[in-house]
Amino acid sequence: MLAYARDRRRFLFFGRPRHVDAATHRHRAEVLLESLLALGPTFIKLGQLLSTRPDVLPPAYIDVLSSLQDDVPPAPWSEAKTVLEDELGPVDERFASFDTDPISGASLGQVYRARLDPECELSARTEQSGESGLDVAIKVRRPNIKPLVRADLRVIKWSLPILLYFVDDARAFSLENLAEEFSKTIREEMDYEREAEMLAEIRANFADDDRFVVPDVIESYSGPHVLAMEYVAGTKINDIDELERKGIDRTRVAENLEQSYLQMIIDDGVFHADPHPGNLAVTDEGRIIFYDFGMSGRVDPFVQEKIVDFYVAVANQDIDGILDALIEIGTLSPDADRGVMAEVMEIAIQDARGEDVEQYRVNQIVGQIEDSIYVFPFRLPKNLALVLRVATVVEGVCVTLDPDFDFISTATDYLTEQGYREESIRQYLDETSQQLRRSGESLTRIAPKTERALDRLDRDDLFVRIGVEDSENVFDKLAKRLVYGMLLTMALFSTGVLYALEAPRGSIVAAVFAVLLTIQLYRSFRGPKSIGARPQFTRQNLRQRRGRE
Repeated sequence: MLAYARDRRRFLFFGRPRHVDAATHRHRAEVLLESLLALGPTFIKLGQLLSTRPDVLPPAYIDVLSSLQDDVPPAPWSEAKTVLEDELGPVDERFASFDTDPISGASLGQVYRARLDPECELSARTEQSGESGLDVAIKVRRPNIKPLVRADLRVIKWSLPILLYFVDDARAFSLENLAEEFSKTIREEMDYEREAEMLAEIRANFADDDRFVVPDVIESYSGPHVLAMEYVAGTKINDIDELERKGIDRTRVAENLEQSYLQMIIDDGVFHADPHPGNLAVTDEGRIIFYDFGMSGRVDPFVQEKIVDFYVAVANQDIDGILDALIEIGTLSPDADRGVMAEVMEIAIQDARGEDVEQYRVNQIVGQIEDSIYVFPFRLPKNLALVLRVATVVEGVCVTLDPDFDFISTATDYLTEQGYREESIRQYLDETSQQLRRSGESLTRIAPKTERALDRLDRDDLFVRIGVEDSENVFDKLAKRLVYGMLLTMALFSTGVLYALEAPRGSIVAAVFAVLLTIQLYRSFRGPKSIGARPQFTRQNLRQRRGRE
């Protein structure tokens, strides 16, 4: 925090911003990563969430923290066994076999593979149709994790006001929402009964789609601290070599993955919110398997509608529509320079389509942003935190599967198939007809209004009221400069008079006062400069890294 504060103000409370190079940012990010790992489960989860928040951290931090996974040493089997038996009873009696080495370790829980006793299996799977398998995955919550998370959340809550002091208003808005959303999300992730409900709902939504596999819950083996699911094996989604060896169409897998999340967010309103490669796998037939529904969320109808508007505008390459949707949903400040943001969106769309972005355009826009948008224009409402996480992580997975994957084309096809684009065209035609009708009504009212205005002008009875907008506080700056100039003149005059009257102490005080006024007057003529940062474009960075490798 001290380093970041000194970047903004060289002497903490005053002074010019410092320029920080990319190597320094990366070193700080690596130190932060080590600290998060040392602090334990809650802060590892926080680091994972921060790695998807470019509105909060510089690009170097995003790059370093994106490698953060749940690399936490597993709890000893004896402790996990205690949790499991408190919930289900003796392991030897409830299971035919149980592998005590976890197949997946996470910060809040760990997963074991087991086999149900054949006699208990029929009653355990009364709602399961089709082939009944005995292999199950048992997710066990870490022992004593709840008080630890509660204590860590208190630390975050107490630290937040201090952190907010060092950041600008837009990042403060995002950080407050991030802290609130993180507290809610991590508590929900420890509730295995809620996870079972979300898993069952998402499974039902994909019941008729054979492109996806959502494991079924074994209800009689599940509870608040233990969750039993059918075990479904598959190849990790980012194991490119194995997918190639099995002849799986990676582009098709990427398209299906994006369409699944479009359906969950836009149509279903309930979604799997942790799609990192450890939670996604592919069967030998190319079906996508979803694991771990602890982090999942819901989308309210208003947000769904605005996300549809955003995607439709992107599909139609309607830049004004994109900006309007971002403003309405609350992610873009209404005060942002629309001209500059329009150019940013054009480059973002060009990059999302897999096209090369000219570096001179990037440099030009960075210069415009630094000149005209000193305050960070993007912010993130709390109801969009998980949606942004999903969009960011899914993008990374799809680009890993196919570096030339076209997100916009896939989203456009989905919107067209579901009828959203046709609906937007009908809405556009309805709005156009209404505007034409209103224009016709206005034309009929112009003539009499013009005649009344001319009559008042003829009678010398026409007044014009003018209001001056000063969003840049120009008058305030001019007033300050005028006051500083007058005080500086007085200080210089006093210095000369006191020196002539042989009052050295008084003349020194007046001279120091004059120097301070000179500094303030000089600073009033200098414009603010933002901390230098280079925007990251996913595909080009990926290509450059692969080229270096």
